[in-house]
Amino acid sequence: MQPKIMMKKKSISASKASLVLFLCQMISALDVPLDSKLLEELSQPPTITQQSPKDYIVDPRENIVIQCEAKGKPPPSFSWTRNGTHFDIDKDTQVTMKPNSGTLVINIMNGGKAEAYEGVYQCTARNERGAAISNNIVIRPSRSPLWTKEKLEPNQVREGDSLVLHCRPPVGLPPPIIFWMDNAFQRLPQSERVSQGLNGDLYFSNVQPEDTREDYICYARFNHTQTIQQKQPISVKVFSTKPVMERQPVLLTPTGSTSTKVELRGNVLLLECIAAGLPTPVIRWIKEGGELPANRTFFENFKKTLKIIDVSEADSGNYKCIARNILGSAHHVISVTVKAAPYWITAPRNLVLSPGEDGTLICRANGNPKPNISWLANGVPIAIAPEDPSRKVDGDTIIFSHVQERSSAVYQCNASNEYGYLLANAFVNVLAEPPRILTPPNKLYQVIADSPALLDCAYFGSPKPEIEWFKGVKGSILRGNEYIFHDNGTLEIPVAQKDSTGTYTCVARNELGKIQNEVQLEVKDPTMIIKQPEYKVIQRYGQVSFECIIKHDSTLLPTVIWLKDNDELPDDERFLVGKDNLTIMNVTDKDDGTYTCIVNTTLDSVSASAVLTVVAAPPTPAIIYARPNPPFDLELTGQLERSVELSWIPGDENNSPITNFVIEYEDGLHEPGVWHYQTEVPGTQTTVQLKLSPYVSYSFRVIAVNEIGRSQPSEPSEQYLTKSANPDENPSNVQGIGSEPDNLVITWESLKGFQSNGPGLQYKVSWRQKDVDDEWTSVIVANVSKYIVSGTPTFVPYEIKVQALNDLGYAPEPSEVIGHSGEDLPMVAPGNVQVHVINSTLAKVHWDPVPLKTVRGHLQGYKVYYWKVQSLSRRSRRHVEKKILTFRGNKTFGMLPGLEPYSSYKLNVRVVNGKGEGPASPDKVFKTPEGVPSSPSFLKITNPTLDSLTLEWGSPTRPNGVLTSYILKFQPINNTHELGPLVEIRIPANESSLILKNLNYSTRYKFYFNAQTSVGSGSQITEEAVTVMDEGAGKAMASRQVDIATQGWFIGLMCAVALLILILLIVCFIRRNKGGKYPVKEKEDAHADPEIQPMKEDDGTFGEYSDAEDHKPLKKGSRTPSDRTVKKEDSDDSLVDYGEGVNGQFNEDGSFIGQYSGKKEKEPAEGNESSEAPSPVNAMNSFV
Repeated sequence: MQPKIMMKKKSISASKASLVLFLCQMISALDVPLDSKLLEELSQPPTITQQSPKDYIVDPRENIVIQCEAKGKPPPSFSWTRNGTHFDIDKDTQVTMKPNSGTLVINIMNGGKAEAYEGVYQCTARNERGAAISNNIVIRPSRSPLWTKEKLEPNQVREGDSLVLHCRPPVGLPPPIIFWMDNAFQRLPQSERVSQGLNGDLYFSNVQPEDTREDYICYARFNHTQTIQQKQPISVKVFSTKPVMERQPVLLTPTGSTSTKVELRGNVLLLECIAAGLPTPVIRWIKEGGELPANRTFFENFKKTLKIIDVSEADSGNYKCIARNILGSAHHVISVTVKAAPYWITAPRNLVLSPGEDGTLICRANGNPKPNISWLANGVPIAIAPEDPSRKVDGDTIIFSHVQERSSAVYQCNASNEYGYLLANAFVNVLAEPPRILTPPNKLYQVIADSPALLDCAYFGSPKPEIEWFKGVKGSILRGNEYIFHDNGTLEIPVAQKDSTGTYTCVARNELGKIQNEVQLEVKDPTMIIKQPEYKVIQRYGQVSFECIIKHDSTLLPTVIWLKDNDELPDDERFLVGKDNLTIMNVTDKDDGTYTCIVNTTLDSVSASAVLTVVAAPPTPAIIYARPNPPFDLELTGQLERSVELSWIPGDENNSPITNFVIEYEDGLHEPGVWHYQTEVPGTQTTVQLKLSPYVSYSFRVIAVNEIGRSQPSEPSEQYLTKSANPDENPSNVQGIGSEPDNLVITWESLKGFQSNGPGLQYKVSWRQKDVDDEWTSVIVANVSKYIVSGTPTFVPYEIKVQALNDLGYAPEPSEVIGHSGEDLPMVAPGNVQVHVINSTLAKVHWDPVPLKTVRGHLQGYKVYYWKVQSLSRRSRRHVEKKILTFRGNKTFGMLPGLEPYSSYKLNVRVVNGKGEGPASPDKVFKTPEGVPSSPSFLKITNPTLDSLTLEWGSPTRPNGVLTSYILKFQPINNTHELGPLVEIRIPANESSLILKNLNYSTRYKFYFNAQTSVGSGSQITEEAVTVMDEGAGKAMASRQVDIATQGWFIGLMCAVALLILILLIVCFIRRNKGGKYPVKEKEDAHADPEIQPMKEDDGTFGEYSDAEDHKPLKKGSRTPSDRTVKKEDSDDSLVDYGEGVNGQFNEDGSFIGQYSGKKEKEPAEGNESSEAPSPVNAMNSFV
């Protein structure tokens, strides 16, 4: 925004101001023709033709292009400022300026960072005649941040209850578009019961069993960067309780009974009300004390959102939403205030002047609040710009007098208020140029006789040249009524004749020179159709011909075109077009229609048409139905003062019976030429008795109506002037409202002309003070509608009546109305102001009402001004922002919401009437108690080691009291996202860091951190971190995981066992052959060797040995690398990943305990003599 320049205004007397305005009206600046050659030759100050928007949000991934284009003669040079200081483009290798342009290109795609170029940019275009500046262009890169991590608990809701699913999207630039979808990327259905609010939350007026689902997902779409961010799915489970209780409406948003909203003029106003209840409430909107604006009001989101487009100050007021179901209703009132950024009433316009001329630049803008106007000259505040004796600044106007060429400059007008600004460039270009004629020499004009001829003489010069026309080379100057001379130099001959043909000379002269130009005029004879086609009726299969014989100027070449029903002739060889006729052979029914002959020349066109009717036999007259003919022979009889009888004779009804007659009248005395509806009668009636008013000159006419339509009006009847009489009625809508504290303005709606009942209509205005033994004061005024009574006491009631009268007397006695004289500001402030603090954010204020006599006007209510003095926890003062709450009527208490905990406040109360606010009560100081603090400003986790993490944090931005401590809770998380036991630590309030020791290595932890005051705990902040993996320990463990199947001692043992079994088999075979038995099975059961007995997969019992088991592949995940070591990336996984169906848990020291197994082997690992816990690798490599 441009700096606001405070200028000292010089007073101008009324007479001088009137003279200045008169001169401004008399002087008109030069108009520069839009001739490209002329514009290339004339000097001109710079003009900004293209620039980037004021608020320019850029894509941080693409090059930034800041536009600034300007024109001028000579071509302007360009420079830029950034954040108010000169921007040296040559020193920044990433920034270039386009040739012959001021447009900047910032190279982001080759290493530049968009964030480094945030700021306010302004372009200046300059040449020898001045400097134009652009708007302040604010460059901001768009942002689409990720969603913060949070733990979303499942929502368990009872059927029929309300529910709000919060979206809370990340803050982006520009703000994202919010929508809800499921896992299948389908939009969630919305209805009167379930809908999305303006803040993106999903509201359920009442939940139903079908609302149960686990994939309520909120999406945020950032259009600028074309990205979409997704929130974690939200789970909702609805449980039923019988019976389901119906509930009356309760508003979910907004909360409370009232709220306020400020919107800017021209914007879209969105108001929202969403209610809970069962059955689902229906929303209705009204505007208190007015109607919703037609054509600009729309209802969205199942009428939960009221949308008013293009709002203006008239849309301010209280809007009430009402939620209703069969059990009751709830409502909320939103007080809307429409403010306005500056908008133009009169923007300054470029001014081209000749040396010595006068002119003005006017800059008028409006807004709410009213904008400040400041001027700049060539981009410099005019107060410090070089002096110009021809220039004088008067508020929103710059007055130029006796300008010289050095007075050329570009002026900037800045209109600003708290909601924005307008910046307009307007140049003053002082030119001294000899005359130039822009019309080409010897240009030929051709016109048709008896039509206008316009001969151009486009010119330019400064001072403005005088134009004269001559006919012929040595002809005299053209004057007289037969010519019209236009300001742009054009000569008009209104009715050109043949003798107007010839050479015309245009002469332009000013004090710097003279120039002339000749043009030629030729007047041609008009084209005429001397033999037109005629209406034809032809029998089917006959032949018909239409003639079209023309006469034209011998120097013009005519073309003749035939059309059928305004379209081209059918492509049919039966249609023969001759030189001056059209012939149709073998006529068919399709040839029926209208045929038109059109004759065109380069200067004129004429046409004529005829209808062809094709019949099967000689035509018979058809019945023609038409509107009736107008009635005639109107006669007035039985004239009386208040009535007359009118009779008439009906016209021909044209084969359609007359249904009714409409009678109209004209008041030739008061409204001559205007016809009014009087009455209507059935079509069978030809006389009517008409009621009349006094002092009216009546004429009547009659219109007949049948099913086809209305006839033309009849000729008017003779006039009948009724006699004058006293007025029958008095003015309506009598009111008495004071405009100043010492007057009473009495207004009324005047009687219409025919209500006066006679000449000399006047009004008798009477008034007297109510409840005072006083006589009526009366005055008779002319036929006006307002009278002002001066010198009245402030705001007292008056009895008022207005009576009509004319030259014959008075109307009946009028009724009395009560009015009031003007209001003044209230005299006293409310007393006995008391404040009761309810909680840390809410207080209740009481006051005594002021005496009604001291209000001195209509009591509108009370305003409570309150503001925060300081925070008791920080003892730091800040800029005081006063808040205002208005309480309507004679209310003596009110609630102050939205207070900040643990703070000191002041307030005062003022009474309000129609004139304004009264004095403020003495400031009342009150303090709010402590509340719970906000979340810590940040939580960082650094320096991860094997068994420790360092936590650093910032104190809450809003402590809302005296911090007593911090609460840290944390718990481990395994790879299946299961949470371990929760540990809680209390930390003194003066600490800002902590080292957590004795943690498990390579373990993820989740931390919950919040602050506490004496009231309780504030909202928490969460973070996650991982301790470091002990790589050396992992390798040592892996080194001990040796495959015993490759060890010599194990191979020897297995061979011995095999030999023993072979011997036993031989012995059994020998014993069997001898007839004896050897209990091999029993001995095997008694001396089972775990190394050689496989375990059955089903029940864990030992089964028979099988060689096939030796060659089964290892289960997935059981193999080790060839070097028998475990790689680091493998060891990073959780131990649980090596087994299935294992319920592991942590010991108190954080170590993991549990059973490991393959996917099918259920036996514990054996054969490992190490004292350490069996590894999953060894377990999988056990001999089976």
